[in-house]
Amino acid sequence: MASLYRCRPLLRQIASPRLTQVYAPTARYINTESAPLLYSAHAKVVGARKGHVEAENLVVDLTMSKALGGPGDKGKTNPEELFAAGYGACFQSAMNACAAKMGITMPTEKEHSVIDTTVELVGDMKELDMGLRVHMKVQVKGLEKADLEKVVEEAKKVCPYSRATKGNVATRVEVAAF
Repeated sequence: MASLYRCRPLLRQIASPRLTQVYAPTARYINTESAPLLYSAHAKVVGARKGHVEAENLVVDLTMSKALGGPGDKGKTNPEELFAAGYGACFQSAMNACAAKMGITMPTEKEHSVIDTTVELVGDMKELDMGLRVHMKVQVKGLEKADLEKVVEEAKKVCPYSRATKGNVATRVEVAAF
C-alpha cells in the first residue's frame, strides 16, 4: 500500500488532461502477431537471384541484373522489380482508400492514376552491408496538387509497405503533374 502512495504524483500526472493531449498517439499501431488475418500470400523461391518463383497465381524466372554482374536476361525479373511492383500497387490502393474516406474523387480510368516506383539496392556487396532505397513518382490526372498531396500523406500512414519500411528504408514520394 505504501508503494501506491509513492506513485500518487505520477498517477496525477498521467491523469492530467494536459499530458493526455500531449502524449496521445498520432500514429496507428497494430500488433501484427495477433491482428486478424486479411489475406496470406505464399511464394516458393528456388535458385535465389538466378532461379524462379512459384506462387498461387505467379510463375516467374529470376535473373541477376547487369548492374550486379549478372546477365540481366530479357523476360526475367529480380527481387527489386518485384518489390517495386508490390509497393507501388499497394500504395496506389491505399491512396484510393484514403481519397474515398477524405471525400476526394480519384479518376475511374486506370491510366489516369500512375505510380512510378524505383527500388534501389544500395550499400556494399563485398561487406554484405546492403539495403534498399525507394523513390515513388505519383501522378493523378484531374486532381488538384494540394488534394493529391493530402491523399499521399494519408496513404503513407495506411499502406502496409510504407508502414513496414518506415524508419528502415529511405523512401521519397514525389507528387508530379500528369
